[in-house]
Amino acid sequence: MTRRVGYLEEPGEVRVALSPLRRRLLNLLHEPASATMLAATLGMPRQRLSYHLRQLEEAGLVELVEERRRRGFVERILQATAGAFVVDPSVMTSGEARAFTRIHDQYAAEHLVDVAAATVRDVARMQVRAEAAGKRLLTFTIEADVRLAEPADVHRFTDELAAAVSRCVDAFDTDGGRRYRVVAGGHPTPAAPTEGAPA
Repeated sequence: MTRRVGYLEEPGEVRVALSPLRRRLLNLLHEPASATMLAATLGMPRQRLSYHLRQLEEAGLVELVEERRRRGFVERILQATAGAFVVDPSVMTSGEARAFTRIHDQYAAEHLVDVAAATVRDVARMQVRAEAAGKRLLTFTIEADVRLAEPADVHRFTDELAAAVSRCVDAFDTDGGRRYRVVAGGHPTPAAPTEGAPA
């Protein structure tokens, strides 16, 4: 069964989940496990992991799924509350940066980052609500690579793409229909790692 996506938008939740060890624990807890089992997997003291697990549990990132009696003590079996966690990008950004990226310059990298962050936030929130209601969130994604000969082509390509999208919107836009937000952005394709180099 596909497990839900957890959406983190509170700074306290994010701080709890941020450390490398806690991120690793959340990854391991896709499957139920106890502090003893995790200690054996990680080669670490159980007492140390118990502290981090309590912090994750108090933040609502892991939950108790079973208690087992073992030789005079109770073994608590925990599992992550979601199959994956998405962090609201605004939590990770200073107020000054958020204000700066609101500048609506379609050719500014900062504006592209702001739009992408808003898309992550909005889609993650809607997906969580849809899954809670037992529904599927209907989305679409279009990706393409284009090779532009010179910097000025970025502006010409953007103008042509905007005109094409506008024509498509005019053809399908219907009064009373379900509203969809269409986002198009472009950035240089990252260079592929050389053979033998770390990705």
